[in-house]
Amino acid sequence: MREHKVYVHPSGPLVALVGNPNCGKTALFNLLTGSRQKVANYAGVTVERKEGLMRLADGKPLRILDLPGTYSLYPRSEDERITCDVLMGRALGEKRPQALVCVVDATNLRMGLRLVLAVKRLGLPCIVALNMSDLAAKRGLHIDSQALGDALGLPVVGTVAIQHDGHTALRDWLENAAWLDSQTPAPATDSVASPSPEADHKVVQDILRRLSLDTAVPDAFSDRLDRVLLHPAMGPLILLVVLFLIFQAVFSWAVAPMDAIKFATTWLADLVVAHLPETWWRSLLTDGLIAGLGGVVVFLPQILILFFFILVLEESGYLPRAAFLLDRIMGSVGLSGRSFIPLLSSFACAIPGIMATRTIANQRDRMVTILIAPLMTCSARLPVYALLIGAFIPQRVVAGVELQGLVLFGLYVAGILGAMLVAWVLKRLSDAGRHSRPLMMELPAYHLPSLRNVAIGLRQRVRIFLHRVGGTIMALTLALWFLASYPSAPENADRPAIEYSYAGAMGYALQKVFDPIGFNWQISIALVPGMAAREVAVSSLATVYALSANNEDTAEALAPVLAAQWSLATALSLLAWFVFAPQCLSTLAAIKRETGGWKMPLVTATYLFVLAYAAAWLTYHVALALGWG
Repeated sequence: MREHKVYVHPSGPLVALVGNPNCGKTALFNLLTGSRQKVANYAGVTVERKEGLMRLADGKPLRILDLPGTYSLYPRSEDERITCDVLMGRALGEKRPQALVCVVDATNLRMGLRLVLAVKRLGLPCIVALNMSDLAAKRGLHIDSQALGDALGLPVVGTVAIQHDGHTALRDWLENAAWLDSQTPAPATDSVASPSPEADHKVVQDILRRLSLDTAVPDAFSDRLDRVLLHPAMGPLILLVVLFLIFQAVFSWAVAPMDAIKFATTWLADLVVAHLPETWWRSLLTDGLIAGLGGVVVFLPQILILFFFILVLEESGYLPRAAFLLDRIMGSVGLSGRSFIPLLSSFACAIPGIMATRTIANQRDRMVTILIAPLMTCSARLPVYALLIGAFIPQRVVAGVELQGLVLFGLYVAGILGAMLVAWVLKRLSDAGRHSRPLMMELPAYHLPSLRNVAIGLRQRVRIFLHRVGGTIMALTLALWFLASYPSAPENADRPAIEYSYAGAMGYALQKVFDPIGFNWQISIALVPGMAAREVAVSSLATVYALSANNEDTAEALAPVLAAQWSLATALSLLAWFVFAPQCLSTLAAIKRETGGWKMPLVTATYLFVLAYAAAWLTYHVALALGWG
């Protein structure tokens, strides 16, 4: 079994939040610590431990640990194993928690209380937090916390994690508990395994019967929605329409903010040119930093619009329904609907998607999902798509549909179809993949999206994006500017100086490999730093064409330059390449970390390169045959 490394705060007692998936642990964690962790209305969001600090009234720190959701202390998947390792004191480099907060969904006591009984046997100070107690009351569930606590032999408090004061009773317990004076956690115990799950189920049933809580109260609102959204015919059609409208909005809503960013970039470049002498460092600022970074930042509005809709769907509870709707399709290629959520996470970035496969108990399904996760169109590809679509696809409405948004939707669909094709091939090559496995997953109640949680998610995306722009992208842009600027052109040069540089030589060498798929030497240069981060391909093209230009205004707008110098066949070939191309190096590193070796990263990089080259070659030659050269 692979050990899980953790990194901890050096001081303060440790309290762990444990509970079923989708019980509101992370929302409660944010409330206690003031953190801004992602919260979503489906299982599988918290797939690794998160830690924050809560300050007590006397100023002392209390470390709060948000563990992945689990249904029992018998781990069936990697994320559940992480939780059990921490609770049992087996996590590498971390002491056992001093106390536990067992978070229970008040609207689903049967499921939550079985875990409470197992957690109680761990021998640690423990309190039960009845979360979503407001929803339980609205459904007519009147829970006597004192009576339930007496039956469990544990303190019980009500919490509402979406309210700013919904943790008051829990905080009071944490402030006044006697265990705060002890820094030594209780030793690990195996008593958790003594009773059978059936015995725990019987105890829970008895408790609920004595407290008159054994009658299920249906969620009428969710049931009415599900009759439409999960309809065998209407459900998939509604899902397709929702996704289609999202991609339409990505282009139509982003026009104004993108124009504003373009104007600001042009204004800044003109300002530098007007006030600085013609030196190497002016070229560094205009052709390197402003042209390179500005060419990437301009696509931030489209990324935020896309993630706004994804976060709303997450918050509402619709995503598990989408997994249910897609289970039959996923089963046809040897997977289950449980792979849907990790694959959906990969639309943000393949790395969290790969980590989210820890929720998949079947090892074969987990490995296949990891293999195809890089084929999902991550946000880093969006700047490349937006650049090429904006340059080569006219901005027009056809039959009431925005043409550019339709093309973007088609690129996302192409990635999905490619992933399904790879999974189908792997199914044919594996006996285990030919046997269907039924999907069992919890469908949470629908909720109105929380603006606070949506704002937190968007803030995280902005921070991640700008961190990449100011870190990896800027470093690679500066490195490329140096390689594209030196050595200088000879005195009698009749071509742009970049063609005599190190980057120019590298580009012409690589062009021999990529010429059959229509790539010129400028594209060949951009592909190299693009392996570190997809967005760098755009900044690299901006830098290369700025340095290739014979006049200053070329750097002001990259799209018109590409439209003038590339054929449509080349643009379509590059789009096909980016649909399937090997992911960034960080993704390959994540695959190595999750699989414990280099075999899977090497297999992934190899098959993606072959697939990308084949798709680009086919696209290019079909486009030439259609006269688009």
